[in-house]
Amino acid sequence: MAQGDVNKTTTQTTVTTPVSKYTGIGAGIGMGLAIIGAGVGIGLVGFAALSGIARQPEQAGTIRGAMILLAALVEGAALIAVVFCLVLALIAS
Repeated sequence: MAQGDVNKTTTQTTVTTPVSKYTGIGAGIGMGLAIIGAGVGIGLVGFAALSGIARQPEQAGTIRGAMILLAALVEGAALIAVVFCLVLALIAS
């Protein structure tokens, strides 16, 4: 009985699905879209801040502070999106 167990061989087959094969491409596209969205968002924040400063120059300090805070929040959201896409790409590979 013991010799019968020694001669047995097991084979494992790995099945790849099309979803896991293309997940890295989707993650790359997601990273690109996150960066483009952050660029557009920061551009709009800067445009609105400069327009506000042009209308009310005495409020330049307050507007500048709000602009920096909003730009940081937009950049943080983009960074989180890029990290999620990167983690997804690493899991898929």
